[in-house]
Amino acid sequence: MDIFSTAYIWVWVLLLLGFLIFMVAIIRRYIQKRVEILTAERLALALKVKEKAHRIQEQYDSDSIVYTHQGPKKKSRKYQKVTVLFADIQGFTRIVEELNPEILIDELDQFFLHFDALVDKYDIEKIKTIGDAYMCAGGLPVKNSTNPVEVVLAAIEMQNFMDRMRQIKMLEHKEYWELRIGIHTGPVISGMVGRKKISFDIWGDTVNIASRMESSGIAGEINVSGTTWQLVNEFFVGEYRGKMPVKYKGETDMYFIKGIKPELSLDGEGKEPNELFRIRLQHIRFTDMEQAVLNRLENELPRDLTYHNMKHTVDVVTQVEIIGRGEGVGEEEMLLLKTAALFHDTGFLVDMENHEDNSIELAREVMQLYGFQNQQIEEVCLLINVTRKEAEPRNHLEAILKDADLDYLGRSDFLPVSNNLYNEFQQFNGKMSQEDWNRKQINFIAGHKYYTKTAKNLRQVKKEKQLKGLRDSDNNGS
Repeated sequence: MDIFSTAYIWVWVLLLLGFLIFMVAIIRRYIQKRVEILTAERLALALKVKEKAHRIQEQYDSDSIVYTHQGPKKKSRKYQKVTVLFADIQGFTRIVEELNPEILIDELDQFFLHFDALVDKYDIEKIKTIGDAYMCAGGLPVKNSTNPVEVVLAAIEMQNFMDRMRQIKMLEHKEYWELRIGIHTGPVISGMVGRKKISFDIWGDTVNIASRMESSGIAGEINVSGTTWQLVNEFFVGEYRGKMPVKYKGETDMYFIKGIKPELSLDGEGKEPNELFRIRLQHIRFTDMEQAVLNRLENELPRDLTYHNMKHTVDVVTQVEIIGRGEGVGEEEMLLLKTAALFHDTGFLVDMENHEDNSIELAREVMQLYGFQNQQIEEVCLLINVTRKEAEPRNHLEAILKDADLDYLGRSDFLPVSNNLYNEFQQFNGKMSQEDWNRKQINFIAGHKYYTKTAKNLRQVKKEKQLKGLRDSDNNGS
């Protein structure tokens, strides 16, 4: 081979190598660009999920804010169910006369700082302190149904703390502090007061009655009104005290809270809630979350979603409870089932595509806002996965949710529900004739099975009748 042929080959090798380097650079740029696009899309979706999650929990809108020369200010607002707590140190005047002022203030700060930590722990709002009096309220600014229980729990911890301090003082042969606590639940009006120093406050008969509960109490005890007692008596042991006259209101019953029910407390001592207590409280909290989610589904889902709408979610939540009770599931299992049913179609709030994935992400966000534990969140997300069309249940709870999601196949209202699904399919998945739709339904129902004994007993016979009717209709149409 002469020198010219060798040079010719090297030129081609170099050209080919340059071309390969160029192509690698192009591919790398394409991959980098694609990764950037996917990352941006995922970030946008994550932000959208977070925004939807906070909208679900959100209780206020722009109409609740007014703008003054001092800046934005919340309007006065009425709450129907707020639990107000007053705590007052017994014998404070006598202690003031005997203690050094600096020691007095330090000890008072110690108590109130501990109370502040407790109200934060239970999402209660501190209202104010006046001298030796401490006032807080549950159920605002974010409304909730659990506030009577949470305020009583905080009161028990306050008295436990004061009891520990009393024992220390007695060992040191020093004067000790005792606390009277009064609690009442009812409507209040909230608002901002003051010009230079603006503060949050509440007013109404509920505040006055809570104050009367405190003044009518006894040191070391928690005195609650009959109204509060009716809202918390499933969780606590109470002692009836009789009636107290209330101006313009007649009389109200009074109860001393003696502690948490033994079966709901750690070691049966009545001082700290156990796991069963927490689960039962979560069932109450679920009602708040359910109302918030259903409101968003009703107001924000596209009207063209004629099947995967708020009504379908209500149906599935109802059916998991019916089937779950028939299958004998426990209290926490029922909570997880109802939560998964509530969230299984919420992904449509985020995007019409991949709604199951969006439902799972939205459930993660919202459940954190309502105090669910990480393990519970993960279990609910796994349950939502089984609502995918081709998914097979792997355990008892998944079987219950799967049966509840497709419960309509064996119900008497199957035809109108099926028509709603057909109309939705026409809108979002392309056109299909009624005959083709009927055949699609026949194939689906013929291949479908209920997994739980309860669902089979409730729906299997009716489902077979639906299938026969569809086949007869298809044969007649042919």
